[in-house]
Amino acid sequence: MITILAKFFVKEKEDKGKIRQVYGMLCGIVGIFLNVVLFAGKFLAGTISNSIAITADAFNNLSDAGSSFVTLAGFKLAGAKPDSEHPFGHGRMEYVSGLVVAAAIFLMAYELIKDSISKILHPEDTEFSLLVLVILLVSILIKLYMFCYNNRIGKKIDSAAMKATGTDSLSDACATTVVLVATLVGHFTDLHIDGYCGVLVGLLIFYAGINAARETLNPLLGQPPEEEFVTQIEDIVMSHEGICGIHDLIVHDYGPGRRMISLHAEVPAEGNILETHDVIDNTENELREKLGCDATIHMDPIITADERIGELKETVNRIVKGLDESISMHDFRVVTGPTHTNLIFDILVPYKFRMSDDVLMQEIRRQVRESLGENFFVVMKVDNAYVK
Repeated sequence: MITILAKFFVKEKEDKGKIRQVYGMLCGIVGIFLNVVLFAGKFLAGTISNSIAITADAFNNLSDAGSSFVTLAGFKLAGAKPDSEHPFGHGRMEYVSGLVVAAAIFLMAYELIKDSISKILHPEDTEFSLLVLVILLVSILIKLYMFCYNNRIGKKIDSAAMKATGTDSLSDACATTVVLVATLVGHFTDLHIDGYCGVLVGLLIFYAGINAARETLNPLLGQPPEEEFVTQIEDIVMSHEGICGIHDLIVHDYGPGRRMISLHAEVPAEGNILETHDVIDNTENELREKLGCDATIHMDPIITADERIGELKETVNRIVKGLDESISMHDFRVVTGPTHTNLIFDILVPYKFRMSDDVLMQEIRRQVRESLGENFFVVMKVDNAYVK
């Protein structure tokens, strides 16, 4: 269905942001329609069979219709252009809509578990019919279809909200399967497991809510960029002649398709400043064209022609890497005086490193003095990475 509708409404010649918005709104509209149909069918089946599990599952689908409406509104608002009050755009509205969907999932799980516990304490007989069986089987198939298209489109347009909706659909399919099993067991045996299955369905829905919240809350709080994206940035920057290395890379995410990059690029201090600036400009333009991100690059001049400085840098780097391969060093400078020499540099340390910053600095200073002599002093700063 989505593929057919996309042929009419998605214009491949349009910009990626517009295509993304149209896909999101189409999936939202289809989700509303299918969930309302499922609610009507399951509510009928629950009334006929006197099953709390089926009725609760029906209202779960009604909440899903509301969630699809929230997703639809989220994509519409996220597609709004930047303005004076929101110069970085409204892309994070998509994450907010996903968070609202997660909240609705939690609420439905709570209500379902509460009603199911009441059914366990006060069990009632349930009725079985071929119509109920058909409705539940069709519901499972529809939910699996919704999982497939939400997950596929979510990956295609890189949407956390769509992926959360897909996860919810898969959870609903599992929940309805449990309801079907409860209905069959109640028909063929004297066991009253309708309430217990309702609790199990509620727990499955609650778990889906946790996953949905995680998918949307992390980008709102600020998460590191994907390793593949970081590699793309590094490959583009390092492909330009005259750039010796990069560090302090930060990716600012203002919603899908609205990312900004800042980084430090090490360049030869002996080079022509105007030519180096031209290289930096070209690098920023290439990042914008290939990755669709505005980039700001800070130039860090390093001395590359002094053999002695190169040897000192190599020695210190060997000491740092000897402590742990995950540590990196940058901004290495040497200031020589009549009585002592200062080695100035920064190191990048992973979060939750096995040593504290103070212990790590003391160990580096100790090993530097042992290797180079007592007249070498280390002036260093410890940073944490903004990327994985």
